Amino acid sequence: MGLVASSLVLDMNTQPTGFPGALTQQNIQAPPKIKYVLYARKSTESEERQVLSIDSQIQEMLRAVETEGLEIVEIRRESHSAKDSGQRPVFNEILNDLKVGKFNGILTWAPDRLSRNAGDLGSLVDLMDQGLLTEIRTSGQRFANNPNEKFLLMILCSQAKLENDNKSLNVKRGLRTRCEMGWRPGTALTGYLNEKRTDRKCQVLVDPERAPIIKQIFEKVANDQWSGRKVYHWLKFELNFKTHGNKNLSLGNLYRIIQNTFYYGVFEYPVGSGNFYQGKHEPLITKDVFDKVQEHLKRDHVNRETREFAFTKLLKCECGSGISACEKYKKLKDGTTSKYIYYGCTKSRNLNCHDGYIREEELIKQLVILIDQIDLNELGIKHKFQEEVKRYNAFQSRVLKIGEEKQIHEDINIKNYIKYLLKEGSMSEKREILSCIKSKIVIRKKILSIE
Repeated sequence: MGLVASSLVLDMNTQPTGFPGALTQQNIQAPPKIKYVLYARKSTESEERQVLSIDSQIQEMLRAVETEGLEIVEIRRESHSAKDSGQRPVFNEILNDLKVGKFNGILTWAPDRLSRNAGDLGSLVDLMDQGLLTEIRTSGQRFANNPNEKFLLMILCSQAKLENDNKSLNVKRGLRTRCEMGWRPGTALTGYLNEKRTDRKCQVLVDPERAPIIKQIFEKVANDQWSGRKVYHWLKFELNFKTHGNKNLSLGNLYRIIQNTFYYGVFEYPVGSGNFYQGKHEPLITKDVFDKVQEHLKRDHVNRETREFAFTKLLKCECGSGISACEKYKKLKDGTTSKYIYYGCTKSRNLNCHDGYIREEELIKQLVILIDQIDLNELGIKHKFQEEVKRYNAFQSRVLKIGEEKQIHEDINIKNYIKYLLKEGSMSEKREILSCIKSKIVIRKKILSIE
């Protein structure tokens, strides 16, 4: 037996190279060289105010590069939250570059710089499993492509996600507590100011400059039956009223103010949630005044039949305002009723504009004269004309049984066709034709001109 055993012992230096277990110089390969991308991220969110700045992160990691002799291919910077997966453009570029082999390692300050969500973490681990990502290095740790270190990486990133989730819950809980105490979270509404004190929580105070005007707005709508637009012009042109941001109060914000329960002492938070709280701030109006305003808004919001007019979007007033249209009916001596359409300035830019109204018939006469001077998109008009010719020819051949030799052809002046539609076309045809006009047409003292 000893003779057999001794015969099986082979000297490594004399082992045949064709033996399957032979160890040769060709079988021994050096580990692949790691090319790193240095990734520095700083979220803009308040909970990350204590995190190192992007430049500080890069400086810290470059020290490790010099000490350990690492090869850095690129440095990538990003200011973006890592809460949601797939939302960071720079990080997504890194993932794509890893897939094409531009680099195979990531250098970053801490694991939570890479991911605070399961989606991005899963992308990194998948790249490791595929052998495309060899290593992740941080300021104090190294994560290679082995089960234990990948598991540790997932734990650390999951811990960062847990911290984010807990912070969100704590913030919501704090806001709810503040509401229950009677204080509305967030920036103070127009007419109020946020009290800035370090010894207690921020409260809401009445703005001595704007609050009296906000109170007048409610009273004018409730008692004097003012419309929202009349209040808007009063604030802008007579009082030159400005908000906290030194801007004019827009018409939309004006309506939001007069429909906000906060001004009589009750507020909803979050808006649209249906959760109302009794505020501790000083109300500017009473509940009765607020209810009168809402009743007036309901009466003012009459459901009218939707009407479209042919020339409203084509024209502008000389003051810069748009043009609106209205229908007027006149009872004639013979008992019939005649309808007239008038076009005039909306006065949205200039409340004192006195250009007056022009009848649609007169407007069309002036447009027909201007057509020869107007810049047109003839392709769109020509297509419509060709379609109409085809329809007319088909009607002649199929219904009237007229031969092809008597059918009309498409050799017609486009501008003559437009003039015809302006006079005889339907409202929808007029609007379609007018959409092909490139020139800007302005009304000055009931006279149309091209700008």
